[in-house]
Amino acid sequence: MILENNMQQRSLETRARLLEAALKCFAKDGYNAASVDAICAEAGVSKGAFYHHFPSKQDLFLALLQGWLTTIDGGLDAARHGSVPETLIEMTEMLPAILAAADERLLMFLEFLLQASRDEKVWQATIAPYRRYQDYFAALIREGIAEGSFDDVNPQVAARLLVSLAVGLLLQGLLDPNGADWEEVAREGMKIILKGLAKQDHA
Repeated sequence: MILENNMQQRSLETRARLLEAALKCFAKDGYNAASVDAICAEAGVSKGAFYHHFPSKQDLFLALLQGWLTTIDGGLDAARHGSVPETLIEMTEMLPAILAAADERLLMFLEFLLQASRDEKVWQATIAPYRRYQDYFAALIREGIAEGSFDDVNPQVAARLLVSLAVGLLLQGLLDPNGADWEEVAREGMKIILKGLAKQDHA
Protein backbone atom coordinates (compact mmCIF):
# COMPACT_ATOMS: atom_id res chain seq x y z
CA MET A 1 0.00 0.00 0.00
CA ILE A 2 2.82 2.40 0.91
CA LEU A 3 4.62 1.59 -2.35
CA GLU A 4 1.41 2.15 -4.32
CA ASN A 5 0.82 5.50 -2.60
CA ASN A 6 4.40 6.57 -3.34
CA MET A 7 3.98 5.67 -7.01
CA GLN A 8 0.74 7.62 -7.21
CA GLN A 9 2.39 10.62 -5.57
CA ARG A 10 5.31 10.51 -8.02
CA SER A 11 2.86 10.25 -10.90
CA LEU A 12 0.99 13.34 -9.69
CA GLU A 13 4.26 15.23 -9.27
CA THR A 14 5.35 14.29 -12.80
CA ARG A 15 2.03 15.46 -14.23
CA ALA A 16 2.32 18.75 -12.33
CA ARG A 17 5.88 19.28 -13.64
CA LEU A 18 4.71 18.68 -17.19
CA LEU A 19 1.89 21.20 -16.82
CA GLU A 20 4.24 23.81 -15.36
CA ALA A 21 6.84 23.17 -18.05
CA ALA A 22 4.23 23.36 -20.81
CA LEU A 23 2.99 26.70 -19.53
CA LYS A 24 6.54 28.08 -19.67
CA CYS A 25 7.26 26.66 -23.12
CA PHE A 26 3.92 27.74 -24.60
CA ALA A 27 4.31 31.25 -23.17
CA LYS A 28 7.89 31.51 -24.48
CA ASP A 29 7.61 29.89 -27.90
CA GLY A 30 3.90 29.73 -28.67
CA TYR A 31 1.76 26.63 -28.92
CA ASN A 32 2.86 25.55 -32.40
CA ALA A 33 6.59 26.06 -31.88
CA ALA A 34 6.78 24.42 -28.45
CA SER A 35 7.72 20.78 -28.98
CA VAL A 36 7.08 17.76 -26.80
CA ASP A 37 10.87 17.35 -26.56
CA ALA A 38 11.25 20.90 -25.24
CA ILE A 39 8.46 20.42 -22.71
CA CYS A 40 10.01 17.16 -21.49
CA ALA A 41 13.42 18.80 -21.19
CA GLU A 42 11.96 21.69 -19.20
CA ALA A 43 10.10 19.27 -16.92
CA GLY A 44 13.04 16.88 -16.61
CA VAL A 45 11.01 13.84 -17.64
CA SER A 46 11.12 11.33 -20.48
CA LYS A 47 8.84 11.33 -23.51
CA GLY A 48 7.47 8.05 -22.25
CA ALA A 49 6.37 9.81 -19.06
CA PHE A 50 4.82 12.58 -21.15
CA TYR A 51 2.70 10.19 -23.20
CA HIS A 52 1.76 8.24 -20.09
CA HIS A 53 -0.01 11.36 -18.81
CA PHE A 54 -1.05 13.08 -22.04
CA PRO A 55 -1.85 11.44 -25.39
CA SER A 56 -0.72 14.57 -27.25
CA LYS A 57 0.48 18.14 -26.89
CA GLN A 58 -3.08 19.20 -27.60
CA ASP A 59 -4.36 17.21 -24.62
CA LEU A 60 -1.72 18.83 -22.43
CA PHE A 61 -2.89 22.26 -23.51
CA LEU A 62 -6.51 21.35 -22.85
CA ALA A 63 -5.51 20.25 -19.34
CA LEU A 64 -3.97 23.70 -18.77
CA LEU A 65 -7.13 25.34 -20.06
CA GLN A 66 -9.29 23.19 -17.80
CA GLY A 67 -7.16 24.07 -14.78
CA TRP A 68 -7.67 27.77 -15.45
CA LEU A 69 -11.41 27.30 -15.91
CA THR A 70 -11.59 25.36 -12.64
CA THR A 71 -10.06 28.37 -10.88
CA ILE A 72 -12.71 30.62 -12.44
CA ASP A 73 -15.48 28.21 -11.42
CA GLY A 74 -14.24 28.29 -7.84
CA GLY A 75 -14.38 32.08 -7.82
CA LEU A 76 -17.91 32.09 -9.21
CA ASP A 77 -19.06 29.68 -6.53
CA ALA A 78 -17.41 31.78 -3.80
CA ALA A 79 -19.24 34.89 -5.02
CA ARG A 80 -22.68 33.30 -4.65
CA HIS A 81 -24.24 35.02 -1.65
CA GLY A 82 -26.89 37.66 -1.10
CA SER A 83 -29.16 38.81 -3.90
CA VAL A 84 -28.34 38.16 -7.55
CA PRO A 85 -27.23 41.80 -8.14
CA GLU A 86 -24.94 41.55 -5.10
CA THR A 87 -23.53 38.29 -6.44
CA LEU A 88 -22.80 39.82 -9.84
CA ILE A 89 -21.04 42.82 -8.29
CA GLU A 90 -19.01 40.44 -6.13
CA MET A 91 -17.97 38.53 -9.25
CA THR A 92 -16.35 41.63 -10.74
CA GLU A 93 -13.80 41.52 -7.92
CA MET A 94 -12.47 38.28 -9.39
CA LEU A 95 -11.02 40.11 -12.40
CA PRO A 96 -7.53 40.91 -10.99
CA ALA A 97 -6.98 37.28 -9.98
CA ILE A 98 -8.23 36.03 -13.36
CA LEU A 99 -5.96 38.48 -15.19
CA ALA A 100 -2.98 37.41 -13.10
CA ALA A 101 -3.67 33.73 -13.78
CA ALA A 102 -4.18 34.32 -17.51
CA ASP A 103 -1.25 36.67 -18.09
CA GLU A 104 1.23 34.03 -19.24
CA ARG A 105 -1.43 32.24 -21.24
CA LEU A 106 -2.74 35.06 -23.44
CA LEU A 107 -0.64 34.53 -26.57
CA MET A 108 -0.93 30.78 -26.16
CA PHE A 109 -4.72 30.95 -25.90
CA LEU A 110 -5.07 33.32 -28.84
CA GLU A 111 -2.85 31.12 -30.98
CA PHE A 112 -4.72 28.02 -29.94
CA LEU A 113 -8.10 29.62 -30.63
CA LEU A 114 -7.03 30.17 -34.23
CA GLN A 115 -6.84 26.41 -34.59
CA ALA A 116 -10.39 25.93 -33.35
CA SER A 117 -11.79 26.71 -36.80
CA ARG A 118 -9.69 23.89 -38.26
CA ASP A 119 -9.86 21.26 -35.53
CA GLU A 120 -13.16 19.89 -34.26
CA LYS A 121 -11.70 18.70 -30.95
CA VAL A 122 -10.19 22.10 -30.25
CA TRP A 123 -13.42 23.84 -31.24
CA GLN A 124 -15.48 21.67 -28.92
CA ALA A 125 -13.09 22.26 -26.02
CA THR A 126 -13.13 26.00 -26.70
CA ILE A 127 -16.86 26.50 -27.15
CA ALA A 128 -18.00 24.20 -24.33
CA PRO A 129 -16.90 26.49 -21.45
CA TYR A 130 -18.34 29.52 -23.24
CA ARG A 131 -21.73 27.83 -23.52
CA ARG A 132 -21.52 26.57 -19.95
CA TYR A 133 -20.92 30.08 -18.62
CA GLN A 134 -23.74 31.40 -20.77
CA ASP A 135 -26.10 28.82 -19.25
CA TYR A 136 -24.76 29.64 -15.78
CA PHE A 137 -25.52 33.35 -16.15
CA ALA A 138 -28.89 32.69 -17.79
CA ALA A 139 -29.87 30.66 -14.72
CA LEU A 140 -28.63 33.49 -12.51
CA ILE A 141 -30.72 36.01 -14.45
CA ARG A 142 -33.80 33.80 -14.08
CA GLU A 143 -33.11 33.66 -10.35
CA GLY A 144 -32.89 37.45 -10.28
CA ILE A 145 -36.24 37.72 -12.05
CA ALA A 146 -37.81 35.27 -9.61
CA GLU A 147 -36.53 37.15 -6.56
CA GLY A 148 -37.86 40.44 -7.96
CA SER A 149 -34.49 42.07 -8.59
CA PHE A 150 -34.74 42.06 -12.39
CA ASP A 151 -37.39 42.94 -14.90
CA ASP A 152 -38.82 40.17 -17.07
CA VAL A 153 -35.98 40.16 -19.60
CA ASN A 154 -34.76 37.42 -21.92
CA PRO A 155 -32.29 35.46 -19.72
CA GLN A 156 -30.28 34.16 -22.68
CA VAL A 157 -29.77 37.63 -24.14
CA ALA A 158 -28.81 39.04 -20.74
CA ALA A 159 -26.41 36.13 -20.20
CA ARG A 160 -24.72 36.76 -23.56
CA LEU A 161 -24.29 40.40 -22.57
CA LEU A 162 -22.64 39.42 -19.28
CA VAL A 163 -20.32 36.90 -20.96
CA SER A 164 -19.42 39.50 -23.60
CA LEU A 165 -18.55 41.97 -20.84
CA ALA A 166 -16.37 39.39 -19.10
CA VAL A 167 -14.53 38.27 -22.24
CA GLY A 168 -14.06 41.83 -23.47
CA LEU A 169 -12.66 43.02 -20.15
CA LEU A 170 -10.37 40.01 -19.93
CA LEU A 171 -8.88 40.66 -23.37
CA GLN A 172 -8.52 44.39 -22.78
CA GLY A 173 -6.95 43.84 -19.38
CA LEU A 174 -4.41 41.41 -20.82
CA LEU A 175 -3.59 43.44 -23.93
CA ASP A 176 -3.42 46.81 -22.15
CA PRO A 177 -2.94 46.08 -18.43
CA ASN A 178 -2.07 49.69 -17.57
CA GLY A 179 -4.75 51.24 -19.75
CA ALA A 180 -7.31 51.45 -16.95
CA ASP A 181 -8.25 50.18 -13.53
CA TRP A 182 -9.94 47.13 -15.01
CA GLU A 183 -11.50 46.01 -11.75
CA GLU A 184 -13.16 49.42 -11.46
CA VAL A 185 -14.23 49.27 -15.11
CA ALA A 186 -15.72 45.82 -14.47
CA ARG A 187 -17.56 47.01 -11.37
CA GLU A 188 -18.95 50.16 -13.01
CA GLY A 189 -19.81 48.26 -16.19
CA MET A 190 -21.73 45.70 -14.16
CA LYS A 191 -23.62 48.50 -12.38
CA ILE A 192 -24.68 49.90 -15.76
CA ILE A 193 -25.94 46.49 -16.85
CA LEU A 194 -27.72 45.95 -13.52
CA LYS A 195 -29.44 49.31 -13.87
CA GLY A 196 -30.82 48.17 -17.22
CA LEU A 197 -31.93 44.83 -15.77
CA ALA A 198 -33.48 46.30 -12.62
CA LYS A 199 -37.17 45.73 -11.95
CA GLN A 200 -39.13 48.68 -13.28
CA ASP A 201 -42.33 50.11 -11.86
CA HIS A 202 -44.77 49.70 -14.73
CA ALA A 203 -47.72 51.11 -12.82
